[in-house]
Amino acid sequence: MSDKAENKKSDRIYKIYLPHDDLWVEVTEEVYLEYYRPVWRIQKAAQKAGRCTCPKTRLWACDGDCLTCIYGACGNTVSLDAPIENGDGEEFSLVDTLEDPNAAFADVIVDRLLLEKLLDELAEKDPEGKRICELIMEGSSKTEIADTLQREFGGDWYKSKAVYREKQVLDQLRKRILGLK
Repeated sequence: MSDKAENKKSDRIYKIYLPHDDLWVEVTEEVYLEYYRPVWRIQKAAQKAGRCTCPKTRLWACDGDCLTCIYGACGNTVSLDAPIENGDGEEFSLVDTLEDPNAAFADVIVDRLLLEKLLDELAEKDPEGKRICELIMEGSSKTEIADTLQREFGGDWYKSKAVYREKQVLDQLRKRILGLK
């Protein structure tokens, strides 16, 4: 670096703008970077997601608090009422899939019975699949699932095979529940 460039860098005055106090504070370069790097990261992520509509001339005023910013927008979010198509081409909305906080105890019992019936059907057709579902419900990791299946069913089980089989089993259950198969 030339002497002129070093002098310009050392002569630079770093300031932080505190928008809630409408105040500029002089700081060192290190403090400046420590303060603004997270703000810049949040700012860029919000801009990419469409949640920041701040004009370039006002970016200096950003403090990374998007919830209180006058330029904040909802961005790439989907309304719970937005229509979505299922596999049959029927439309439904996400709000229809939310759990009802006032759900009757009988509904919970019916759901439990349906799950048990599906697992019994799965046990007849695919014992490995039933065991995979049980391990998922227990919260086992993919590696633990592979280890358990190798111990109980033999064969060459490894994590990627367990992940593949898990996906197959869950797809079967999903289709069965939706009445596709």
